Amino acid sequence: MTLVVTGGAGYVGSVCARHLLDAGHEVVLVDDLSTGHRDAVPEGARLVVGDVAEVADGVLAEGGIDGVVHCAARSLVGESTEQPAKYWHGNVLTTVALLDALRRHRVPRLVFSSSAATYGEPETSPIPEDAPTRPTNTYGATKLAVDLAIANYAAASGGELGAVSLRYFNVAGAHKGGADGDTGVPALGERHTVETHLIPLVLQVALGQREEIAVYGDDWPTPDGTCVRDYIHIDDLAEAHLLALDLLARGERPAGGHLVCNLGNGLGFSVLEVIEACRRVTGHPIPARVAPRRAGDPGVLVASAARARDLLGWKPTHTELDGIVADAWAFARARA
Repeated sequence: MTLVVTGGAGYVGSVCARHLLDAGHEVVLVDDLSTGHRDAVPEGARLVVGDVAEVADGVLAEGGIDGVVHCAARSLVGESTEQPAKYWHGNVLTTVALLDALRRHRVPRLVFSSSAATYGEPETSPIPEDAPTRPTNTYGATKLAVDLAIANYAAASGGELGAVSLRYFNVAGAHKGGADGDTGVPALGERHTVETHLIPLVLQVALGQREEIAVYGDDWPTPDGTCVRDYIHIDDLAEAHLLALDLLARGERPAGGHLVCNLGNGLGFSVLEVIEACRRVTGHPIPARVAPRRAGDPGVLVASAARARDLLGWKPTHTELDGIVADAWAFARARA
C-alpha cells in the first residue's frame, strides 16, 4: 500500500514508518519538525514538511493513498493544562481537517495514535476498552475528542472509511532494526526537547545530565508504594499499527467503522522497579528522591490488551523490562 504517516519524524511515527517500509509499503511522512527530527526520517520514505492541517489535503490529493497512520499530536500533559488552546487546536482541529481531507479524497483507512490518558483514573485494573473515559487533563480530553470524531466520521461514511484507534500506555525502548552507521546501535528512539517520560529521565541521571530522579509519592496503594505503569516496546507498538492496517485492508470493517484497542503488556512495573532496572542495565547508582504526589496521577495504569490480541492478532514480544531499558540506554548513549 501507499501510506501517509503524520508526525513521521517523531518517536512513534518514525518507527512506524520504518516498520511499514520493511513490510514493503510506500511511505509519505508529514511533519512540521516542531518536535520531530529530520534525521529520524527512515531511508526510503518521502518527507513533506508542514502542518498536517495545512498540507495533508495536498498530499492526499496526489491520489493513490491507501491509508493514513495519524501520529502527529501535542503530547505534554502539564503544558496541555497550562495552554489548552494549543492542544484543542493542535490535536482536535488538526485531526478534523485531516478527516475532512480523508473524506474528500476517499481514503479508506485510518489508524490513530490515541492514549490511555482518555481513561483518567481507572476504576479497575487491567483497563478494558469499555472502561469509563474520564480524562483528568487537557491532553487526554483532546485524545478522547479525536476518538469520538473519528467514530462519527467513520459511521457517517457509509462504509468508505474504516478506522482503528490504538490507545497506548507507556511507550519505551528504541527501534532494534536499523543501525547507526556500522555500530549496531538502535537508530530510532525517544528524544524530546522537553522530556517527561520516566525511563529517559532516569537514563539522563545515568548519563550525568541530571543529578537525581524524582519519585512522586511513595505512599500509593501498590506493593512498594510507588506508581505502577504498563510499558510497551516501541517495536511492538509499531507492529500493532501494521496489524490494524492489515485488518482494514482485508475489509474487516469494525462495527460502526471504528475500533478502539488498548496497547500494553498487561504487566505493571512500579517507579522503583524501573529505577532498579536502569541501575542494573547502566551500572550507575542513579540517586532517587521522594517528592510529593502530583495531582491527577493514578496509582496504577495497566492495560488489558485482549481485544488487540483477539481482533488484530497482536502479541507483544519485548516484555522484559531490562530489555526495554537496554534498548533505550543504547540509543541514549549513542546520542549523548
